[in-house]
Amino acid sequence: MLSRVADSIYWLTRYVERAENIARFVDVNLNLLLDTPLGLAQQWEPLIFTTGDLDLFRERYGDTTAESVIHFLTFDTQYPNSIISCLRAARENARTVREAISSEMWEQVNDFYFMVQDAAKSPLREFSSFFAEVKMASHLFAGIMDGTMAHNEGWQFGQMGRMLERADKTARILDVKYFILLPSVKDVGSSLDELQWIALLKSTSGYEMYRKCQQRISPEGIVSFLVLDREFPRSIQFCLLHAERSLHRITGGTPGTWHNSAERALGKLRSELDFITVEEIIKQGLHEFLDQLEISLNNVGNQVYDTFIALHPAS
Repeated sequence: MLSRVADSIYWLTRYVERAENIARFVDVNLNLLLDTPLGLAQQWEPLIFTTGDLDLFRERYGDTTAESVIHFLTFDTQYPNSIISCLRAARENARTVREAISSEMWEQVNDFYFMVQDAAKSPLREFSSFFAEVKMASHLFAGIMDGTMAHNEGWQFGQMGRMLERADKTARILDVKYFILLPSVKDVGSSLDELQWIALLKSTSGYEMYRKCQQRISPEGIVSFLVLDREFPRSIQFCLLHAERSLHRITGGTPGTWHNSAERALGKLRSELDFITVEEIIKQGLHEFLDQLEISLNNVGNQVYDTFIALHPAS
């Protein structure tokens, strides 16, 4: 497969997944505001922190208000990680590889982009229904891709991109809740604390699945579920397992072995999660653990690029 095609499919799925994840935590925050007495600025700033672009936001918008944050994350065409910018990039990547993807995939990413574009032009919006449409459109794209595209190398690159993006966003959402959303130490274990942990689970579509296997809401239980669970499709470990599976199907390698830097970086990260316990994560410090995890995920992405996409001079 041409590296150009692999790169475009990889980023097509990453951008669609990124748009969905932005819709998830903005929508959950809207609902959380109805149940908590916190001020708007205190509740909206963590969402910008999650993206890593807080300085850029402050430079362009100033104070964090509901209106400015929602516009920045959703409809700001100058911000490359807004929903509309992600879908514009996804559509462009799909356009360049139309010969490698199904016509249904192309139609869905087109419809998805124009749906968000039309919403951006509407002065009156029902945000909850809009974000629900974004999530459903992303699910539809993933289903169409799985059902209409041959599960060849191109599909595997797309699957790997989706899983790595999802793992990164789960780590970021978990990190933000632990360090920023809670207003003070005295609220740990309070009803407010529990509401925020529930909101975090809902932002990953994990609340119902968590309650089916856990009797009560606890930070340790939620960390274990979202980081180490091997069966929940938005847990970090699940995402890494499936990303590694796709990588080995691309290279022809087998689990436990590596023949290039991408296999080594991803296999090393996945194996570390195989043997760590939630008690060790908490003892190490959840923020410190997640910060290192995000660095490692970025490194995996860099190694995927270097192994499959970058042009190397002939020796």
